[in-house]
Amino acid sequence: MQPLKKILIAGGGSAGWMTAALCSRLFQGLYEIVLVESEEIGTVGVGEATIPAIKKFNELLGLEEDDFLRKTQGSFKLGIQFKNWWRQGESYLHGFGVIGQDLGWLRCHQYWLRMRELGRAGDFDNLSINNAMALSNKFMRARPDMAESPIGHIAHAFHFDAGLYAKHLSTFAQARGVKRREGKIVDVTLRAEDGFVQSVTMDDGEVLTADLFVDCSGFRGLIIEQALKTGYEDWTHWLPCDRAVAVPCDRSEHFTPYTRSTAHTAGWQWRIPLQHRTGNGHVYSSQYIDDDEAERVLLANLDGAQRADPLRIRFKTGKRKKIWNKNCVAIGLASGFLEPLESTSLHLIQSAVIRMVRLLPDAGFDQATIDEFNRQSDFEYERIRDFIILHYKATERDDSPFWRYCRDMEIPATLQRKTDLFRANGRVFREDDELFTEESWIQVFLGQGVIPRAYDPLVRVKSDDEIARFLGNIETVIGKCLNVMPSHAEFVAQACPAPPLAPVPTS
Repeated sequence: MQPLKKILIAGGGSAGWMTAALCSRLFQGLYEIVLVESEEIGTVGVGEATIPAIKKFNELLGLEEDDFLRKTQGSFKLGIQFKNWWRQGESYLHGFGVIGQDLGWLRCHQYWLRMRELGRAGDFDNLSINNAMALSNKFMRARPDMAESPIGHIAHAFHFDAGLYAKHLSTFAQARGVKRREGKIVDVTLRAEDGFVQSVTMDDGEVLTADLFVDCSGFRGLIIEQALKTGYEDWTHWLPCDRAVAVPCDRSEHFTPYTRSTAHTAGWQWRIPLQHRTGNGHVYSSQYIDDDEAERVLLANLDGAQRADPLRIRFKTGKRKKIWNKNCVAIGLASGFLEPLESTSLHLIQSAVIRMVRLLPDAGFDQATIDEFNRQSDFEYERIRDFIILHYKATERDDSPFWRYCRDMEIPATLQRKTDLFRANGRVFREDDELFTEESWIQVFLGQGVIPRAYDPLVRVKSDDEIARFLGNIETVIGKCLNVMPSHAEFVAQACPAPPLAPVPTS
């Protein structure tokens, strides 16, 4: 066995410092870790909404939740509201966590489908504690000691300032031995005998060697693509948005515990409430709208005063053909890009770092280890891709060329099978620990108008009156839970108020 001695991380930002922080925490000085970044190179830094898995990452680091939220101007997130996706004027919530509770063999939504058939169904959101809280602007953390109550099953994630998060993790990692090297990488040298990365050359001429290189250089893919010529799988035929414009605005009084995604004529707009501001962005297809018009649409739909000049971003949805190639692992935007519709950007960083640690090689870099990393990474990317495509494909909008294209496009066979199964009897199965749960698929299918032709036949084991009482009881109990909860703003003000930051002047 040839042990690793040195790991070099190329790039900072969320990807670089999340990698450095977890490695420094878990490796405990076993390897030398150097992170190279330049203050002259900006980061995209607009990924401010997360999913509940981020809690596990922070717990691995040992971060205390309220302290982390104060340092990142954070707030809480119970799910995502989608407006105008199925039809204009319609909205639904994809909330985290459970939907009601199972009854016998079946999931709660199967019984709701029977009541819908009879015209006796209530609002589906009333069966989810997360969704009901979000729509009422209420928040509290789950109470593990109340497992029999919906309050024991609240699931939350966060909104936070990605730049402040990276800064927090930078301090954390450097305190645990990570060496930060300021400067730009201007050249990458490959070994002649096998094409592995040997070293990088800095702009001041210094040559840095390492055994394992982690490419966190963003869209450029400085090592994984520019040096190793790995190749890229382009998914824009399924996800046609290729640009975004982002801008912060003043925080409004509507301090929601959820992200909002509003569909426009040729894309969609995000709204992410933080303690010190609201993050906004318009993701769009340049084939159907020009940059100036996309920016106008964004600025016309802010709910607070504009805080800075808009930031324009170009991207191509897809992934590297190999996320681990030779002795280089790509993490973050260097590995690929899936638009932030379901807040998966930071999760893909987190899961890649954890996967790298679980499959950490020795300096021999056995190919079986690399192949397994890539197999797991490909599966994760493809299943998240399918979930995002569903939002575009399952629409009745025909008011613009963009939406007509999305409605009529061919979709991956994996998504088609899942859609066909749900349309038949409302069934969905989670495959091989894929990221999104059955509850997530159910909410988006129903919210996007994919209504099953029938329900599971075992629903008829219960009488219609029994089903009505069962669903009514869930709604009643959730309603009582809401009555004892503070508002999201009140909870944040009490638990984790962040110190004010100096405003960023507009130029």
